[in-house]
Amino acid sequence: MSSAEQEEMMATKIIYFTINGRPEQAEFPVDCPAQDVKDLFRSAAEAGPHDILKLYNPKGNIINISPQLAPNTPQSSYKLEVVAADCNSEPRNVKMFFNTLGTELAVALGFDLSSMEKRLQSLEKKILIEAGETPAIVYEMKRQVESFREKLESVEHLSWLGLFKELSDATHKPSPFYHKRTLRKTLEECELVRDKFLKMSSLEVSEEVRQYLKTPTFDNWQWEDAEIMVLLQVMYMDLDFISAFNIELEVLQQFLYEVYRRYNNIPFHNFKHCFCVTQMMYGLIWLTDLRSKMDSIDLLTLLTSAVCHDLDHTGYNNAYQINARTELALRYNDISPLENHHCAVAFEILEKNESNIFRNLSTDQYKRIREGIIRCILATDMTRHNEILNKFKSILQTFDFSNKDHRDVLMMILIKVSDISNEARPMDVAEPWLDCLLQEFFNQSDMEKLEGLPVTPFMDRDKVTKPSSQTGFIRFVLLPLFMELANLFPCLEQHIIDPVRKALDYYTEMEKALEREKQNRAQSDKTGKSKEPSSSGPKEPDAQADAGLNLKPTTV
Repeated sequence: MSSAEQEEMMATKIIYFTINGRPEQAEFPVDCPAQDVKDLFRSAAEAGPHDILKLYNPKGNIINISPQLAPNTPQSSYKLEVVAADCNSEPRNVKMFFNTLGTELAVALGFDLSSMEKRLQSLEKKILIEAGETPAIVYEMKRQVESFREKLESVEHLSWLGLFKELSDATHKPSPFYHKRTLRKTLEECELVRDKFLKMSSLEVSEEVRQYLKTPTFDNWQWEDAEIMVLLQVMYMDLDFISAFNIELEVLQQFLYEVYRRYNNIPFHNFKHCFCVTQMMYGLIWLTDLRSKMDSIDLLTLLTSAVCHDLDHTGYNNAYQINARTELALRYNDISPLENHHCAVAFEILEKNESNIFRNLSTDQYKRIREGIIRCILATDMTRHNEILNKFKSILQTFDFSNKDHRDVLMMILIKVSDISNEARPMDVAEPWLDCLLQEFFNQSDMEKLEGLPVTPFMDRDKVTKPSSQTGFIRFVLLPLFMELANLFPCLEQHIIDPVRKALDYYTEMEKALEREKQNRAQSDKTGKSKEPSSSGPKEPDAQADAGLNLKPTTV
C-alpha cells in the first residue's frame, strides 16, 4: 500500500454545526460509512432512534447527512435540527447516556468496547434500583453494543473501520435518479420502509416543518420514503380529515403504505413525484384558503386524488400504450389507458377494509368522493388539457363556489396545476426533476425505436435538448394554465407564476448558449475543412429546430 493511500485512509473530516444554538463539531474518517455519520449527528442531537433529523447549510437549505459533507469552519457552521421527535421518549438522563455512547460507537478508531459494556451494566443496575425496571432504550443499547462487537469480529466488515475501501461505492454524489433492477418494489424493500414508517408515525413534526410543508418552495430531495409517508400523514391530520371523516390512524397508515408499494421504481413517475404533487396541492389549499370556500369532502377528494394520481405508472405514456397495443390500451379502448388504470388501482386499495380511509363515510359521501377522484385523475391526461382549460376560462368571470359544476372544473384545474408544478419550485429542486423526466422520456423513445413503433418526438434523445424541452412547454402550457388559476386567486402570482417566469428565462438563456456553441462549432468545422471538397451528403437534423416546434407538454 502506498503512503498516499495510507494517508487517505487515515484522513479525517471535521464538521462544525449547532444544535439548539449550542456549537458542536463532528470528526470522522473520510471513508466512514454513511449510517455511522448519521448516528454521530443523532447522538449530538440527543435524538431517539426513530426521530427525524435534518441538517441545514448557512443558506437555510437542507443538506444530506453523509460522509460527503463539505468541511466548513465555525463561522460557516451548519444547523442540526430534530424536525420530528417522539414526545413520549425515555427520561432525558438515559437518553443522554444513549447518545453519548452512540457518539463513541461512531468513532472508527480508538475505542474501548469493554469500557462501554461496563458503563452500560452500571447504568442498568442504577436504573433498576431507582425505577424498578429496565427501560426499553437500555435493551436497545445493549443490542447495538453486541451488534458492534460482532461487526468488529467479522472480517467482512473491516471496511467499516476504514481499513478497506468499498469498491462498489464509486460515486459519493447523491443522485435523484432511481437505479433499480426491478420495475416493481420487492417485498423486502417495502417491508423495510413500512417498518421504518410505523416507528416514525407517532413522531411530533415540528411547527417549522409543518409551515414549510405548506409552501411551494419545499425541497423533497432530502426526505426518505418513510419520512415522506410521515409528512403525508401530517397533511391528512392538519386538514382535520381524521376527525371530520372518522379515519382511524392505523387505516390511514395502511393506505399510505399500499400507495407507496404501488408506485414503481422508475425515474420520474415514482413515489417522490406522488409526494410532490400532493404537497403542491396541500400548499395550494392553504395559500388560497380553500377551507373557507369548499367543503371538506372536496378537499379530501383533491388531496387523495393527488396521492393516487399516478399509481402503478410503468414509465411509458399513453401514446406508447396505444401504439404498442398493450393490455392497458386494449382494456380501456385507447381512452386514457394510464389514467383509468391509476383510478382502478386506487380503488383496489380502497376496496380493502384495512386500507379504506373512506370506510366510515355514508353511502352518499362515498359516491361523491369516488366520482370526484375519478374526475380529477382522468383530468391529468394532457390530451384533455385545452378542453379543461377552455372550460375554466369560460366560467372564470362568473365563477361561483356554490355552483357544483364550477367547483368540479376548479378541482380539475388544481390537480393539473399540481401535477405539472415542478417549475414553480426553486431551481435546485426543479432541475433534478427535469433530468429524471428526460431520463424516462429517453427510455421510452429507445424502446419505441427497438420495437419499430412511432417515436414520440419530444422524447427522442437525438432531437431534444434540456432547454428545448422546457421553453415551449413553459411558454405555451404552464404559464397560460397558472395565470388562469391566478386570475381566480391573485395571491398565487408571487408563489407559482413568478418562479415559472424565472425558469423560462433560465432555460431560454441555456438554449441561446447551446445555439451559440453549436454555431461556433460549425464555424470551426467549416474553417478547418475550407480546403477540403465540400460534401453533398445529407445534413444532420437540427435538434433545436425540431424540438423547438414541439409544444407538447413534457411533464405528463
